[in-house]
Amino acid sequence: MALYLLYESASGYSLFQAHGIDEIGQNTEAVRNSVLDLNRFGKVVRFVAFNPFSSALDALNQCNAISEGLMTEELRNFLEINLPKAKEGKKAKFSLGVAEPKVGSQIFETTKIPCQSNEFVLELLRGVRLHFDRFIKDLKPTDLEKAQLGLGHSYSRAKVKFNVNRVDNMVIQAIFLLDTLDKDINSFSMRVREWYSWHFPELVKIVNDNYLFAKIAKFVENKSELTENHIPELADIVGDEDKAKEIVEAAKASMGQDLSPIDLINVQQFAQRVMDLSEYRKKLYEYLVTKMNDIAPNLASLIGEVVGARLISHAGSLTNLAKCPSSTLQILGAEKALFRALKTRGNTPKYGLIFHSSFIGRASARNKGRMARYLANKCSIASRIDCFSEANTTVFGEKLREQVEERLEFYDKGVAPRKNLDVMKSAIDNVFQKSLQSGDGMALLYNFVTFVKIYGNIFIYHYYFVFQFR
Repeated sequence: MALYLLYESASGYSLFQAHGIDEIGQNTEAVRNSVLDLNRFGKVVRFVAFNPFSSALDALNQCNAISEGLMTEELRNFLEINLPKAKEGKKAKFSLGVAEPKVGSQIFETTKIPCQSNEFVLELLRGVRLHFDRFIKDLKPTDLEKAQLGLGHSYSRAKVKFNVNRVDNMVIQAIFLLDTLDKDINSFSMRVREWYSWHFPELVKIVNDNYLFAKIAKFVENKSELTENHIPELADIVGDEDKAKEIVEAAKASMGQDLSPIDLINVQQFAQRVMDLSEYRKKLYEYLVTKMNDIAPNLASLIGEVVGARLISHAGSLTNLAKCPSSTLQILGAEKALFRALKTRGNTPKYGLIFHSSFIGRASARNKGRMARYLANKCSIASRIDCFSEANTTVFGEKLREQVEERLEFYDKGVAPRKNLDVMKSAIDNVFQKSLQSGDGMALLYNFVTFVKIYGNIFIYHYYFVFQFR
């Protein structure tokens, strides 16, 4: 049986024929040894046809199609023209070797051309890639390099072009930075407390908040210069006049040692850095809340911005989180405990990152596992809505949160919760009511089409993943 090879280069589609297959017996090692020598490889592979791309845009479109496992009309015409014609009702006497199995499946479904993709074919294509510029006449190596470079840049730019308002990578970076800032601010605040306590040790017991301590240390500087005239300013900082008076009285009777001016300057500067970091942390949290409301509004409404962002970050992206079943989402962040339990045949963990949700904390000890499983189901639905919906709404997240609240009451008081089907219908009705109140007919039609598409997917997941826990 004849074997043809399809090679997709940056400059066009190429077709080669591998002959002498019987002599080498599809021996992968023999092909691997003959690849480096063009004279030997040329006896195994023969050039058949070449179809160059018409433009850089055409090359990008063809490359995108191949990466998605799709066959374009151009590729189909190229294969039908250059491959032997198979008679109807008879088995083809040739096969086509491809690098991508998905493309091979698409070609076979559309044209009935038998395709194969195995180690032997990949070794042959590796040799074709190595000597490609020798097979094509009038093709210089520099031309091929320029085409590869241009296509690589275009393909990369096209892959990273998403909706700028829904780029979940920003959420991943923000939550990483937020966690790092929390650790750093805590460490630096403790350093300020220890450093300034050599001069004013009584202040530690009076002011517990790290940010306020740094702010007071920056304001007071030298305790010996603190008088009753500073009480109004201290009261503005701590928000309590009695506490301000207590600080002044403690400064008068302080047992701390005196510090030199240069030491006080360093303490002041470091306290200022801690204050700046704390203020930046607040701004970063506000930014994270805004991005979560743009990217995953329903997930944020259900479980909170920080926990939702941690779930997205741990999964790698919102799409990956949406693909996770609820059983996987439930233990995200507890992988070490899970594998340790599997290895030692102990009890598997009941929750991972979702443990930080207030719902788990409010559940009783014997219901925490059940609550975690139920909450993971709702988070799975919310993430799928956020990922695949084009409409930005928090209605579903709010309704799912109501369901979790009802489930908590069911565990505590035995009050029967509403059914999932009724809650989802109520959510869709609310969306329509908001569209009607806004008076935007196009928005109403858009929401209708969008949520009808979501409706089918949601209830597929509903019945197969959630309904069993109803």
